[in-house]
Amino acid sequence: MSRFRGLIFSLLVIAVCSLIAGHYGPGVAAGRAPASAPAEEDLAGGLRQFTSIYRLVEQNAAEPVNPDSSIYKGAIPGMLRTLDPHSSFFDPRDFQEMREEQRGKYYGVGMTIQPKDSRIVVVAPFTGSPAYKAGIRPGDVILEVDGKRTEGMSSKEVADLLKGPKGTPVTVVIGREGADRPLTFQLIRGEIPRYSVQTAFWLKPGIAYVDIEMFNENTSEELEAAFRKLGESKIRGLVLDLRSNPGGLLSEGVAVAGRFLKKGQVVVSHRGRTSPERPYVATNGGTAGNYPIVVLVDRYSASAAEIVAGALQDHDRGWVFGDNTFGKGLVQTVFPLSENTGLALTTAKYYTPSGRLIQRDYGSGSFYEYYYNRKEGPKDTVDVKMTDAGRPVYGGNGIQPDEKFTLKYNRFQIELLRKSAFRDYIPKYFAGRDIRLGAEWTPDQAMLNDFHSFLLNNKFNFTEAEFAENNDWVKQQLKREALVTSAGLDESLKYAVEVDPAVQKAVESLPKAQALLDLQKKQMVRADKRFRRD
Repeated sequence: MSRFRGLIFSLLVIAVCSLIAGHYGPGVAAGRAPASAPAEEDLAGGLRQFTSIYRLVEQNAAEPVNPDSSIYKGAIPGMLRTLDPHSSFFDPRDFQEMREEQRGKYYGVGMTIQPKDSRIVVVAPFTGSPAYKAGIRPGDVILEVDGKRTEGMSSKEVADLLKGPKGTPVTVVIGREGADRPLTFQLIRGEIPRYSVQTAFWLKPGIAYVDIEMFNENTSEELEAAFRKLGESKIRGLVLDLRSNPGGLLSEGVAVAGRFLKKGQVVVSHRGRTSPERPYVATNGGTAGNYPIVVLVDRYSASAAEIVAGALQDHDRGWVFGDNTFGKGLVQTVFPLSENTGLALTTAKYYTPSGRLIQRDYGSGSFYEYYYNRKEGPKDTVDVKMTDAGRPVYGGNGIQPDEKFTLKYNRFQIELLRKSAFRDYIPKYFAGRDIRLGAEWTPDQAMLNDFHSFLLNNKFNFTEAEFAENNDWVKQQLKREALVTSAGLDESLKYAVEVDPAVQKAVESLPKAQALLDLQKKQMVRADKRFRRD
């Protein structure tokens, strides 16, 4: 009960401080009135009631009550769900994972894993990691970690076993397709960087591609390193990919957007019930060259990714291409608590430079519908703002792209991707074969026939006409998955980008981004003429 009382005390302190200050930071000194005595009495009374109920449950429930489970996974999340979809509580493990993501590194062996049929399977080792250097492959089944059987464990539980202090050993027993007996790997844990700028290369001469997967503490530095490696002076056009980027640190989103803007231009602002409006401006403006930018987004681009896309759109600096973004425009202040836990509490809302609200509605349905059954609504005709050049843009539903593009999969493609057909087939294909493939390798007819037989044997639902119609697509997916094993995850990602229809269309839209730059120049000329007349 000591941990429970400590946590309740921490929450009481935060609740009272929030009533007094409204935000983690200046309180009464910022001109806010302190909370009234009745409000404090109501809060104290509510906490006494909760403690009384908890004691009754603990004493009389049919099964023993686990304080960690009932408080960490029950009472606190239940309270936060009455507020909004993004206020959240972090138990010790979740809080540690959040900090690892923010720092952009952890200590372990470096591979992604997932559950499959009560087993834990390797999806891909990270290029250069201890797992990669040791020869662990996609499709390998993790049977044991340091003598502990993994059958029935969750991927989180196995990941925790693989993590540990830098330089410490860990023994991993692997089951591999085509191997007569399990394989044992003695690995030494190392620092595993979580690169937020995973891919940066030339799509064609003068046209650069940069993918930002998240915004952690190192994102702006990684971006600068990527441009130095490419040679930014050679760039004549940029495709900036923010698809499936869940966001992250506000400061890094502001820094990334700011490098493409003019110094002093607003990137984003936030304001809340108890906090005044605060703008964030480009402090490192003018770093980038004056080249056209197409910003790729989708419905999973959220938070800091939306801040970047919205800022470039509002200042006519980038042509936003793709699908409506997620619409996560709530500001979370993270309060560290006792017992290595934390609370992310929504304290304000984000607005783009033109004044558009990024957050979409979450009050007209369940939180499940908010996350998983999103319905595409019409443009918000109330929250209409103008870009610097006078183009209309719309708020309240994420960032709406300048040009709509949604990649659609047909029934056959959805069937194969949903059931991980390519990921399951490639380990069988490489069983007993040399995994080294030539630079120009592409699946031949013999491989297609073998894959066709694999689909039939595993009872995939398709027709011969569907298989023939999707022949080229199947070859691309087979090559993409094979490259993970033969050349590494980085090469596979690069190939996937090169054949991505959305990226190809984005390149075709670069002239529209250039037109925005030309429009800016015309406006500057007009403004200069008016200034001279005045």
